[in-house]
Amino acid sequence: MTREKSFNSNQFKDRLLKGVALAAFAVASAPALSFAQQTPAAEEESSGDVVLVTGFRRAIETAVAEKRNEQSIVEAISAEDIGKLPDVSIAESLGRLPGLATQRLNGRSNVLSIRGLGPDFSTALLNGREQVTTSDNRGVEFDQYPAELLSSAVVYKTPYAGLIGQGLAGTVDLRTIRPLDASERIVAISGRYEFNEDGSINPDSPGAGYRATGTYVDQFADDTFGLAIGLAFQSTPTQQEAFGAWGYAGAGTDADPLVLGGSNGRNAQSNDLDRVGGFVTLQYQPTDEFSSTVDIFYTDFNEDQISRGVEFPLGFGGGFGVSNVVNNQVDGFATDVTFNNVRGVIRNDLNQRRAELFSSGWNGKFDGDNGWGVELDISYSRATRRDDLIESYAGTGFGPTGGAADTLTVLQQPGRNPQILGTLDYSATSGPNQIFLTDPLGWGGGGPVVQAGFINQPRTVDQLWHLKAAVDRDVEFGAISNVEVGFDWGMREKSFVNIRNFLTLGGGTLNDPGVVFSLPIPAQAIIDEPVVSFLGFGPQVTLDTRFLVDNVYVPFSTQFSEAATPQSWFVAEDVITGWVKFGIDSQLGSVPVTGNAGVQLVHTDQRSDGSSAQQNSAGEVEIVPVSDGISYTRFLPTLNLIFDVSDSFKIRFGASRTLARARLDQLSASESLSVNITALTNTDPLGSGGTALGRSSGNPRLLPYISNQVDISFEKYFGNAGYISIAAFYKDLEDFVNTGDAFVEDFATEANFLLSPAQLAQLGTTLGLNRTNSNNGSGRIRGIEASLSVPLDLVAEPLEGFGFLTSASFTDSSVATFLENDPTSTTDTTVPGLSKWVVNSTVYYERGGFEARVSHRFRTRFLGELAAISATRTFITAQGESIIDAQLGYAFSGALDGLRVTVQGLNLTDEPFQTFQGGDDRQIINNQSFGRTYLVGASYRF
Repeated sequence: MTREKSFNSNQFKDRLLKGVALAAFAVASAPALSFAQQTPAAEEESSGDVVLVTGFRRAIETAVAEKRNEQSIVEAISAEDIGKLPDVSIAESLGRLPGLATQRLNGRSNVLSIRGLGPDFSTALLNGREQVTTSDNRGVEFDQYPAELLSSAVVYKTPYAGLIGQGLAGTVDLRTIRPLDASERIVAISGRYEFNEDGSINPDSPGAGYRATGTYVDQFADDTFGLAIGLAFQSTPTQQEAFGAWGYAGAGTDADPLVLGGSNGRNAQSNDLDRVGGFVTLQYQPTDEFSSTVDIFYTDFNEDQISRGVEFPLGFGGGFGVSNVVNNQVDGFATDVTFNNVRGVIRNDLNQRRAELFSSGWNGKFDGDNGWGVELDISYSRATRRDDLIESYAGTGFGPTGGAADTLTVLQQPGRNPQILGTLDYSATSGPNQIFLTDPLGWGGGGPVVQAGFINQPRTVDQLWHLKAAVDRDVEFGAISNVEVGFDWGMREKSFVNIRNFLTLGGGTLNDPGVVFSLPIPAQAIIDEPVVSFLGFGPQVTLDTRFLVDNVYVPFSTQFSEAATPQSWFVAEDVITGWVKFGIDSQLGSVPVTGNAGVQLVHTDQRSDGSSAQQNSAGEVEIVPVSDGISYTRFLPTLNLIFDVSDSFKIRFGASRTLARARLDQLSASESLSVNITALTNTDPLGSGGTALGRSSGNPRLLPYISNQVDISFEKYFGNAGYISIAAFYKDLEDFVNTGDAFVEDFATEANFLLSPAQLAQLGTTLGLNRTNSNNGSGRIRGIEASLSVPLDLVAEPLEGFGFLTSASFTDSSVATFLENDPTSTTDTTVPGLSKWVVNSTVYYERGGFEARVSHRFRTRFLGELAAISATRTFITAQGESIIDAQLGYAFSGALDGLRVTVQGLNLTDEPFQTFQGGDDRQIINNQSFGRTYLVGASYRF
């Protein structure tokens, strides 16, 4: 049974939910603002009794206090209790903050966008130290950090001079507990059982999992030595009913309607994530002046994804002999099509990821009574990742003319999953339509091999050293209250290696007499329970892909079949940062003014190593190393001012210049050559017909993105957990990376080994285009954010325990890129990760031990990043999302004091993740439906 939702109903629901959230914001603002004038009376009333606030309300109060006391414009989250942030994922907790949004991967929040800029524009810190990542680039994958091991997180939207690793969009500082901040020994344990409503849609994948956490915090030697230890274990299964399209063929007119170009055959996906994480913190503070802290953090992350389905060439299948008849169309979109002579590729794919993240650091700090302070910090972090992305193919026979063909009927409404109805039995392992291990469409013909599968094995290693030293001095010099001078040396190295192999059935290439074109499926590889596609066609044969890799398939390197260079690269960066920061403590009339001003001087030396295909003196094609790089220096001034208009009203102003270094794959020195035989006779490399010869490469000489930005925030606080904030920002962007630039290059040498003598005779010109990256882009991003937190007992006493938080942000961008060869030709560019509207809301109730809350995350469409062919990444328009989660719980008192039970429901509206071709909502490319997830658990604090 499918769980499709029509686009129109989704659009209506999204607008409705956005309207409700904004209406709630407006309605609630009036009583909150009127009450704000009564704050002093309320504080006097509460001074007589001590009220102990726990749970979610305490987390809100702690986060609001952090926001209120910071000298920058920040957002913050805090744990409700030891080992318990408000969400099951740190990414989901961060994604509820004003101006922040997440993108889902396999049903879980994975990466973060801050103020409309994607994950590569921000930086993640752990206890103030810059972190590496298991991703292909710089963007941190937050699912590497167990939420249970973190006590809080602060998002800096405006930087200050001493903030190392500051991002262009913002900086996220994840924090573990400081043991000497606790007043007593703490021992806390928790466990949760987790399951999806769909169980398991693949028979060899689990349908339920668990989470378990233990935390120990203690103080020794008269509270001068502290120890904190945390361990987190997680086994989380997720399920996806996934549809993927090759694209759409046709002009989109009544005479030539859009038809589905093909389906990717990975429809039933099951993920099993197993993660172990832990941290140790040692803190020593013998006096008030001196402290020393050691932090160690580690996670081991294993994920297996099983994907099954049948891949069909449809509208793009003319080269495979496929023809079609459009039976019905609506406004240029085919809703009923018959496809003839279709040979499907039965897919049994297995993706395995093994990743480790290690982070360590030592910090020593001295603050003397004489006003001098000294800090030294040394840190090291390392992330490794190993992927095995295995594709397994089966069909009725070898090649586009071998074996039985099918006749398919495809029924599809615009923006919805298709229904694919066929006549063949794709589970048959005997009989006239028997399924074999083979290359059903002859994909390996260019190899030339029988491609019965394919395996990409990308490997990444990312490591980073930091040495930081700072000296500060309290002074009384006009408005300046403190001067800090610091130095940081960061050394980062990251490598990406992708080993690629055809998986053949033996016997060598197509021309070898012993080549094997097809094999019966071994009985040991067959899993008894077949998988049934939710798209409508019948069950398919279900295979153990790992068994086939270990016992049947014969690897054949792609290096012997193509002149293109492997995608591997190595990037090294040495970053030296010096800074001066001045603390500000002054008056503007009767208004106290505090804050800081300063400047960073950042010098970067970057280098990339890669490879390229060249012809040696013997006339042979070989892969040779290439290397290039650049050094640059940037001045980054910052200013943060806080105007304390009253005890409860603040105006913050920030002005700064920030940078974000280019993506690491954009800095790659590796090059790939290409030939377009259809353009052999063309003579103009800049003409519309393209060029016969070309090159694709990274650019190790890319400069960083630069943002000159201004921020202002108006904040009104009331009570301990209430506030209203309105903020605006403007970012002027320079040196924006144009990933579609091209330069004219002479390929005379390469033409000799890329083309045959007959082709050389037809060649119109040896000039071609080097498609690469440049800094030929500029633009701006601007936005406004409004947030509100209201404990409703401030409005009416009978509402004690009730409250809500809500925020809405609007972000707009205008970025243009131009070509080096034609600066007058500009292209409007969509900024990755930018949603025009982001709305986050939570309604909660806590009283008498009872806990309940409902949270809603909404974002409009954005440019998302997804995995593409051969372990590459691609950007594509993603549909807006509206996700609702809920939680119920009870905290016992009396004899069971310390025990808390919790029930959680995630993605309660079963919101899909959808992408579209060319921004056209009708042309759905990906639709992933994850189902609802439930967790039941308990925690106990001794």
